[in-house]
Amino acid sequence: MSQKVLLNSKEVNITLHRLACQLIENHDDFSETVLIGIQPRGKFLADRLAQMLTNDYKIKNIQLGHLDITFFRDDFRRGDKPLEANTTHIDFIVEDKNVVFIDDVLYTGRSIRSALTAIQSFGRPKDIELLTLIDRRFSRHLPIQPNYRGRQVDAIDNQKVIVKWVENEEEDAVYLVDK
Repeated sequence: MSQKVLLNSKEVNITLHRLACQLIENHDDFSETVLIGIQPRGKFLADRLAQMLTNDYKIKNIQLGHLDITFFRDDFRRGDKPLEANTTHIDFIVEDKNVVFIDDVLYTGRSIRSALTAIQSFGRPKDIELLTLIDRRFSRHLPIQPNYRGRQVDAIDNQKVIVKWVENEEEDAVYLVDK
């Protein structure tokens, strides 16, 4: 199994700062904006960005939530093993807010479609944007594109993008792996 480094730790950090600055440019003080990490992998990226916005850029009152989409997926009952749900934690109102969905890799778009359905349980947002660390641009099944992307990758179907976070796998890195 061959493996190529797409982003090392330093490049991940630079990319996260660029994404944070783009969010600030579009959302100013975040008084009308909420950040929602899509479980399971988008949680790490959302947590890191919220921490960066608060600590490095002195944005106060970042509203951060995590959304589990397990039971909203269109492949929910198609697998051999039962799916394990993650935790949804949204302790604020999304009604008439600008929602920024955050996920690590945009691949087919199916997770985002599920998130669009799931968020309706919490109200009707004014606007929804998508931030993704990696955009696999030639793999879409649905017409979904990110508003913010860390890096665009041209990967074929027999390749997998693996994002590792220091909080979970003890390193910040992104790899392209042949399956």
